[in-house]
Amino acid sequence: MISEITDRQLEIIEAAGKILSSSGVAGLTIKNLAKEMHFSESAIYRHFASKEDIIIAMLEYLAENMDERYAIALSHGSTPEEKFQLIFRSQFSFFASNPHFVVAVFSDGLMGQSKRINQAINRIMAVKIKYLKPIIEAGQESGIFTAELKAEELLHLSMGSMRLEMFKWRVSEFQFDLVKSGESMVRALLTLVKCK
Repeated sequence: MISEITDRQLEIIEAAGKILSSSGVAGLTIKNLAKEMHFSESAIYRHFASKEDIIIAMLEYLAENMDERYAIALSHGSTPEEKFQLIFRSQFSFFASNPHFVVAVFSDGLMGQSKRINQAINRIMAVKIKYLKPIIEAGQESGIFTAELKAEELLHLSMGSMRLEMFKWRVSEFQFDLVKSGESMVRALLTLVKCK
């Protein structure tokens, strides 16, 4: 999908993300999108058939982008602890540079819009789990991470912590350094999950 998406479609997706972040699903209309981009509505329809297709393309783009970024990030880590840090660092760096995609982290407003959108949201979660759960399991097997909690429970704590950090950033209207704050959050998480 990333290789199949055109530059113009990516511009539309990014503009849609900005509108979703500021005005929610109700604010994302083809009319508002055309206005944001200084396009005609028909120009938007040349690239996407509907608002739903734009949202799905945005979510699929993000899932594939995450998949690629995580794979690259993990190629630089050797221990479960390093890989754990690299996954989160990759996420926070990406969102700091692309705040308009933050809506995908808070997809509550998108859920229930359509079955296709729910499936795209599930793909994003599946990518996170695909990379993070094996890191946690490897950390437990090697005695680095606590085995007092199941890997799935540590996964939920980790993903929930990241979501909370992103929520604080969004509510502050992106006014603090997400990368720096994220590093602090990851250190705190590692203090909790590592064996004493």
